[in-house]
Formats: sequence, C-alpha cells, structure tokens
Amino acid sequence: MFAKTMMAAVAALMVSQAAMAQQLIDSVSVDYGTASKQRMVRLSAANDWEKKWFQSNGTHLSGYWEGSVGYWRQNQYRNVPGQEKSLWDVGFTPVFRFQNDNKKGIFYEAGVGVHLLSSLYRNDGKELSTAFQFGDHIGIGYVMQNNWEVALKLQHFSNGSIKSPNGGANFLEVKAAYHF
Repeated sequence: MFAKTMMAAVAALMVSQAAMAQQLIDSVSVDYGTASKQRMVRLSAANDWEKKWFQSNGTHLSGYWEGSVGYWRQNQYRNVPGQEKSLWDVGFTPVFRFQNDNKKGIFYEAGVGVHLLSSLYRNDGKELSTAFQFGDHIGIGYVMQNNWEVALKLQHFSNGSIKSPNGGANFLEVKAAYHF
C-alpha cells in the first residue's frame, strides 16, 4: 500500500515538473486529513488566477484552480470495527482566497469542487452512494517569505443529495505548500 502511494507521489512530481516548465503550475501541496476512523493524504497542484478583486488596504480577493489526487484509508469499513478499506479520489476545485497584495502572510480561503472516488465510501456508519462527490472546504493559513505555506482546513464531501444515502465525510486537514 505504501509503495502504491509513493509511486503516485513520484508520478505526480514528474508531471508537476513538466507542467512547471510550461508555467501551468504555480504551487504544489500535500494535505493530511483525519476524522473519526479515517485518514487521507492528498497531493495537489495549483494555478493562480492572477486577479485582484475588491482590492483595499493592501488586501484583495483572488483564487486558484486546484487539481488533486488523494488516498483515503477507512478504518471501520461497513461499520465493522477494525475492517479497513482504501479508496482514491481525483478532484478539481476552484478556490477563492482573501490575501495580502504581496501574497505573503495570513490568508482565508473557501472552495467547492468535484471529486471522483475509486469506490463507494462506507465507513463508521456513514455512506456515500455515488462515486461522484462535491468537495467543499474553508481554511486559514500563512504564506511565509520563503514561499512556503501552512494551512488548516475543514473539508466536507457529499454528493449534494443526488442519491441516498448521503451521510457525508468530513476531514480536518493540515496543508503544506510551496509557491514557485
């Protein structure tokens, strides 16, 4: 399992290197998420919108496009304690960010995107009846002078009541990113 995750990370790094050469990627990140009886690791690449809306007092609203690949580990699959199952998640999310004009220091962000799961989620008494999910998050973070970023996010996955059951999955995430 670890080998598969490492292979995915190496592949993502290789793709990001090629894309950076074409200026398609402005930053890369890794998220670690946790919740009751589940864990998640996500690798992401982002492209900044380079827009400044509502600019005032050295701050503005902007955003970025984010593509991601995540690995989820369910530790109470089908509500059976200790029964484990993993799944993969591929996502695309537009994210709005309120930040300083120089893009350093504290920021606040929110995004709603689409995700495709490799299998149906059934963990800890909650079920998602479709592989297609909406993923929304809110977060707060800090971009340091050396272009490294740390953030804390609350992430929610749901199919938007397209089909029942739709118990939702929630994660508390820590993010580390580097801006090129």
